Amino acid sequence: MPATTTGPLGATGPADFFGELYISFWIPTAVLTAALVIKLPSIVKLWRDSLLRAVGGLLLLACCVFVFAVPSVIAWTNRVVGVPNVAAPWVYSLITAFCACCLLLLVAWRNGPADRSPATRRLMRWVVAVYSGVIVVLWVLFALADVPRERLRDLDTYYATTPFMREEILLYLVAHTVACLITYRLIRNWVRAESLDVWLRGGLQALALGCALNLVFDAAKLTAVVARWTGHDLDWLSTDVAPPVVALAAICIAVGFILPHSGQYLQDRWRVRRSHRRLRPLYLLTRTVDGSRVPFTLRATPELRLTRRETFIRDALLRLTRHLDEDLRRRAYDAALDLGHEADRAKALAAAVAIQDAVATRRRSPESGATATLVTGPLVFPGLGTGAGDPAGASGRTAFPELTVSSDPTDLLQDIEAVSLVLREPAEIEAVRALAAASSPAENGVPVRE
Repeated sequence: MPATTTGPLGATGPADFFGELYISFWIPTAVLTAALVIKLPSIVKLWRDSLLRAVGGLLLLACCVFVFAVPSVIAWTNRVVGVPNVAAPWVYSLITAFCACCLLLLVAWRNGPADRSPATRRLMRWVVAVYSGVIVVLWVLFALADVPRERLRDLDTYYATTPFMREEILLYLVAHTVACLITYRLIRNWVRAESLDVWLRGGLQALALGCALNLVFDAAKLTAVVARWTGHDLDWLSTDVAPPVVALAAICIAVGFILPHSGQYLQDRWRVRRSHRRLRPLYLLTRTVDGSRVPFTLRATPELRLTRRETFIRDALLRLTRHLDEDLRRRAYDAALDLGHEADRAKALAAAVAIQDAVATRRRSPESGATATLVTGPLVFPGLGTGAGDPAGASGRTAFPELTVSSDPTDLLQDIEAVSLVLREPAEIEAVRALAAASSPAENGVPVRE
């Protein structure tokens, strides 16, 4: 995370103006804040969940680090407290607390929220104790150091050789480096697990990249500080390279926390909207049964719209059952198979032909009492047979199940989606209908409706 890095506050040209906006600080702050806002409802609702509390604390501390590391905010902090460079131990403390949250989060993730074993509690207490001690030592060292001249951009390198301040700078960098190394190692081991979904895996990979970039930040800072110890000047690593690197690291960390939650949410919404759109052809067809439609509600959720469309189609098919011609459906199924369609698509095409025929029949005689017989079990068609030992059985064909209104919403949705999708291919339906009509004369002396 960024240390106190600073520079002139007066803007004399376009470059100075945009530099004073401190984009490398405010952009990651905005992204981290967005991640916190997305997570906040779950954190508040499930406050007793230590994992969510750790996530919230980590994001909040990351936001605070970038806010208080802005040079203008550093100057404001020093001015309000009245102590030169007092913002340094404050920002260092926030960075150290962030490191502790990272480690606590990984401990909670690795062992699971239900794990309250003595070893887990001991490890978490150890992390809290060590990093709390580091924060206390940071303030003690600052109190002992002599840093009278305010530095807004290059404090780390300017005071790199100053007694006590030198130890303070080294302490916070080492604490941050150790936390990032451990976090990166644990995340990389976790990413290799086979049970992760694509969104969680992507989030972990983004977190791992953020930790790796934080290590680059540490390397740049430590190199610049050590160069000062040896009488060299590599301050540009600390003032020009480290801030944008750590800003990119913060963005990766925010994405790592946002991606599993928002990715799954968007995937679920896309699945619902896609199902709703796929049902449109069958919905438009069933609307013609009696001219009704699903009532439009502006504030209805996508899930509610999908449920209403499914229910509407189911009810319309129920009203059409007395007009369904199972013989036509069988012949359409055979025709679809003869045209080279797979069994599942042949069933959908046959159902589409039968439903269109039922809709037309209902329009012609909505009160007609002549109905086709609905079979309640597997159909055994003459000339097809049901098993391999039937010499009359056609190779690769099975009895076509009748169109029923399923009580299982999942099965119903799967069936009506397949029928709705083939309704988008009127040419295929007409080809099946034509071939079915050509094989229709009569069976068992019963006339077949056309």
